[in-house]
Amino acid sequence: MKASVEISMYPLRADYGTPILKFISRLRQNEKLEVKSNDMSTQIFGEYDLLMATLAKEMKRSFQKEEAVVMVMKILNG
Repeated sequence: MKASVEISMYPLRADYGTPILKFISRLRQNEKLEVKSNDMSTQIFGEYDLLMATLAKEMKRSFQKEEAVVMVMKILNG
């Protein structure tokens, strides 16, 4: 099953851009996912299981590295 996710990351620190760019870069390393970014969010497209496993891994990594970070996401089947 295909899925799409729109995700926004909000690191609660003055230098918020660096963790966001690192997160997006890690997502883009998976060649089986399509990743599109704009000023407000990042959209990821691919097979549901792969997409969710990749997001879970990379979100956990970000949560472990940052003192406080908010993730907001919407998921669409298809």
